[in-house]
Amino acid sequence: MLTLIMGLALSVLNPVHASVNPDWSSEAILIPGEDRANIYQVSPEELELLKMNGYKHAMKYPVTVTGLLIPYRPLINVLSSDNKNPVKEIILAITKSYAGFKSEAEFYEWLGLSKFNPITATGIYKMPRPEGQPEALYVGAGIIKNENGEGLTFSCFACHSTSLFGTTVMGLTNKRPHSNKLFHMARQVVPKIPNAIFKASSKATDGELAMFARTKKNILSVDSVVPQVHGLDTSLPHTALSLARRNNDEYATKNPILERFPRDNELNTFVADSKPMPWWNLKYKTRWLSDGSVVSGNPIFTNFLWNELGRGTDLQELEKWMQDNGKTIQEVTAAAFATEAPRYTDFFPASSIDLERAKRGEKLFNQACMKCHGEYQKAWNADNASELSSVDLLVTTKVIYHDKTPVKDVGTDPNRYQAMKYFSDALNNLAISKWMKTTVEPQVGYVPPPLVGIWARYPYFHNNSVPTLCAVLSKEEERPRTFVLGPAVNKATDFDQDCVGYPTGNKIPKEWLKDTDATIDTKKPGLRNIGHTKMFLDEAGREKFTVDQKKDIIHFLKTL
Repeated sequence: MLTLIMGLALSVLNPVHASVNPDWSSEAILIPGEDRANIYQVSPEELELLKMNGYKHAMKYPVTVTGLLIPYRPLINVLSSDNKNPVKEIILAITKSYAGFKSEAEFYEWLGLSKFNPITATGIYKMPRPEGQPEALYVGAGIIKNENGEGLTFSCFACHSTSLFGTTVMGLTNKRPHSNKLFHMARQVVPKIPNAIFKASSKATDGELAMFARTKKNILSVDSVVPQVHGLDTSLPHTALSLARRNNDEYATKNPILERFPRDNELNTFVADSKPMPWWNLKYKTRWLSDGSVVSGNPIFTNFLWNELGRGTDLQELEKWMQDNGKTIQEVTAAAFATEAPRYTDFFPASSIDLERAKRGEKLFNQACMKCHGEYQKAWNADNASELSSVDLLVTTKVIYHDKTPVKDVGTDPNRYQAMKYFSDALNNLAISKWMKTTVEPQVGYVPPPLVGIWARYPYFHNNSVPTLCAVLSKEEERPRTFVLGPAVNKATDFDQDCVGYPTGNKIPKEWLKDTDATIDTKKPGLRNIGHTKMFLDEAGREKFTVDQKKDIIHFLKTL
């Protein structure tokens, strides 16, 4: 049996900070009750430095060879112009749904990006701002400077951060992203904009025009689909369909013919929408993605590879960048693994959790849920519990998850895990995948994730098909068929504190109902709210728990 995930050899990535090389193999295991929050086993001071640097990279995006850059100054010029600007007219004529952004802020807000927390923020909400970046940027937008000027790109935090009741939480899945829709729109529009019109309409310099021309060329090898509902992600088809526009060789080299006439791929029509997983769960796991299909390799490598396939990047250039930037990759890795979940009591008073209910819920949870989702030891069971504050009593003192991350089929919608078979071979055959030691193996089922911070991770299941914890604990036929994936702004109206999650039925804010793109229909393929019920039913199909017992479980889950 292998020992805990860390070897004694120096990292092959020529680390500056890191002292050990993590075990990224498919045989990696964790000692029960331990995790990889300190993935490189450095001192607390070094870990803090790694984290802060990693967060900066995750904010501005470090991959300087990325294939798509929007010339920043010309973009601002176009945004601030009226709708008679020729570039705006072209976008409107092609998309038929151009929102007519009047400012940089409107653009970022449409994308679903969040604002930086105040410099007075503390703890997990403290956000280091990257140096040399414009003050107007939102979290997830970054500027890459090169010989042609400043180019706007979108970073890890475009998908892996979100505003939760006015506070931006790093590592939490973006609840309302438009990133995939932006790429889809750009693929339609950018190749149709003549260089001369772009230069004249945006007041671009020759260098900025060259940047635009490079983006126009690279976007021809990009393809994507729009998510079925606002709040989901289509990174699987984005990656697979972009690969279909390249040669089927070890570096997926560019091919002008395939850019016009791509190979067929089932993900053109097969719905595989899902949501990115929260960063803070990485520390407990040994395989990656919601279905556990990435069975080996650093997940940050996978993130960069998929991002760059979806941005038309030359994979030989990307491989060299990875080889030359081991320190940067380590910093992002350290930050992602060390990220912590928001606590319920950061946003709501401890008194809103009934301690006695939570204690009863703990016992019920351990009976029905612990086998798959892990054990969560609580401060209220400690010897010094009588000395603790009402907030500290609710703390989870230890998480005991699986030594090797499992995959279980509990009957939830299968489309997402089934989709991996449509491009896993193409990924595994890439030379860069072999260098990264990353292997993709299609699975049957999904990872039963650790439930740390579960209260903030609504809506639930991999496809956002269940709005609340109440619905998670209910029979399929009792779950809401439709609901709206709205913003998390007002704690009183935008969040159901009793059921934990989105308001449903007549509690849905009326203004949300206007956002038809954010209304999910769980009868559609890929969006079904089925499964995850057997553990709550007896052999006769009757519910094991009363309504009151379910409330106890929910009070316990609020404390995780």
